[in-house]
Amino acid sequence: MANLKEIRGRITSISSTMQITRAMKMVSAAKLKKAQDAIVMLRPYSEKLQEIIQNVNSSSDPDQVSIYAQKKEVKKVLFIAVTSNRGLAGAFNSNIVKELNIQFQNNSQYEIEVLTIGKKAYDAVRRSRKVYSNDSAIFENLNFDSVANVTEGVMKSFREGAFDEVYVIYNKFVNAATQEVTTEQLLPISMPENQEAPVETDYIFEPNRAEILDNLIPKSIKTQLFKAVLDSVASEHGARMTAMHKATDNAQELKNDLVIFYNKARQAAITNEILEIVSGAEALKNS
Repeated sequence: MANLKEIRGRITSISSTMQITRAMKMVSAAKLKKAQDAIVMLRPYSEKLQEIIQNVNSSSDPDQVSIYAQKKEVKKVLFIAVTSNRGLAGAFNSNIVKELNIQFQNNSQYEIEVLTIGKKAYDAVRRSRKVYSNDSAIFENLNFDSVANVTEGVMKSFREGAFDEVYVIYNKFVNAATQEVTTEQLLPISMPENQEAPVETDYIFEPNRAEILDNLIPKSIKTQLFKAVLDSVASEHGARMTAMHKATDNAQELKNDLVIFYNKARQAAITNEILEIVSGAEALKNS
């Protein structure tokens, strides 16, 4: 049985851990609001941009397909895995790694490379897979330009034929307690076929339609990846806040059990001392 000093040490250690987990929960809760506002504001813009591209493309010449929409024979595939640079966020990072492994199995017939955004993804794949690039540093100064630079490199590789398909795997933010692992095709962009009864829209193009698509499609691809990164950031703070809340509750429960055990052990020690004193007194009386 552990002595009282050891139990006191464990109680003190758990109390210190609770202070850390509680502080991390508060920090993530404060950052979550800003991250949530950012992704909520970006989503309508991204969706509207996709809608405009689809409408403009539906009335364009089928022979004039953007290079980013051209489907090729698939031989090489690039997966962009978005995780975090830090842990202590529950299953946030492990879910991405798990989905990435599933994609490896489903696409084992192709040559696969991985672009990692987040140290956790890089650490998980660097020994077993060919890493195209590790761009975990973008979290140090996260903005559209930094993500656009990464996307520009991927688009250049796609144009040059280094990859035939590009997918992004990330945690989609639903709410603070829920994140959905999502796999989206980044390249080539998917242009849905015309509906059975398409809405006729009369556009006045300035400059011409082809030039507009050449400008909108790259911007849409960059926005799509930026949205995935922002989704991941918001999901990370939500997952860490939830994980630290549970860790604090578990630590409090463990501390309460230890305090009860400590009080019982202390009471038993006091009782034994009293019994020893009484027994000594009785022995002296009878001598």
